[in-house]
Amino acid sequence: MKTLGFLGAGNMAGAIINGLIQSGFDTKKLLICDNNADKLKVFANQGCATTTEAEELFAKAEAIVLAVKPQVLKQVLLPLAETTQVHQPLLLSVVAAIPETSINGWLGGGLAIIRTMPNTPALVLSGATGLYANSLVTDTQKAFAESVFASIGEFIWVGNEAMLHSVTAAAGSAPAYFFRFAEAMTKAALTQGLNETQARTLIGQTMLGAAKMIMQTEESVEQMCQNVCSPNGTTERAIRSFNADNIDGVVEKAMKACFDRSIELSKDLAD
Repeated sequence: MKTLGFLGAGNMAGAIINGLIQSGFDTKKLLICDNNADKLKVFANQGCATTTEAEELFAKAEAIVLAVKPQVLKQVLLPLAETTQVHQPLLLSVVAAIPETSINGWLGGGLAIIRTMPNTPALVLSGATGLYANSLVTDTQKAFAESVFASIGEFIWVGNEAMLHSVTAAAGSAPAYFFRFAEAMTKAALTQGLNETQARTLIGQTMLGAAKMIMQTEESVEQMCQNVCSPNGTTERAIRSFNADNIDGVVEKAMKACFDRSIELSKDLAD
C-alpha cells in the first residue's frame, strides 16, 4: 500500500481522508501536511502522520493529493521542484482550474499527474468525481487513484483534460443547483402550509430517492419522469408549468455559464 500524502487539509482533503479511513485504509500510510496545527491535531488523533513541512511530505509520500487553493498553488509548488524530481511521486490534484501542464512545469516536468474534479457530497461519502490522467500515469497508478476516489463516492474517467470543464458543470458545481432548487421548493412548501422541518424532510428524502432511482435503474431519466405523470394529474400539471417556463433553456444557460467560467479560470490561473 502506498504512502498517500495530502498537501492541504481543508474540506475536500478532509472528506477524502475520512472516506479512506472508513474504507479501511491504513492510517499509518497517510501523511497530512498543513500549516494549521488544529487541523493536523484532528488527523493525528485518528492515527495519521502529520507535518507542517511540504518538503517532508514530498520526500516521503509515494502519491500526493494537491489540495490547496488554486491562487497559491504555484508559490507552494515552485520550491518543491527539486525534491519532486528526486522522488517522482504520483500527483493527484483536486485543485480547481489549474491545468496539468502548469503543475508539471512548476515542478520540473516529466511527472505522472491525475487531475480530478470532485464535489462537496464527498463530505458524506456520496461524491461524484471526474478523473483525467496524463500520458505518464501507469495502469497501476490509475487503479490506485480509483481506490482513493471510490472511497468517497462514484467516479468517471475522461479522455482529455478539457472535458473536466464539462465535469465541473455537470457535477463539480452541481450540488448548488440542487440546493437552490430545494430552496425554491421549500419556500413554496412553506406558503402551502408545511413547516420548515417538514419541508426539509420531505424534499431531502425525495431528492435522495430520485437520485437512487437514477443510479440504480436502467430507464432513461425522461422515462422516469413520464412514469410519475398520470394523464391530467397533479404531477403532469407541475411538469407542464416547468416546460412552459422553459426549464431546459434555464438549465442549459446556467450550465454553460459554469462551463465558460471554468475555462476562464483555467486560463487566468495557468502559468
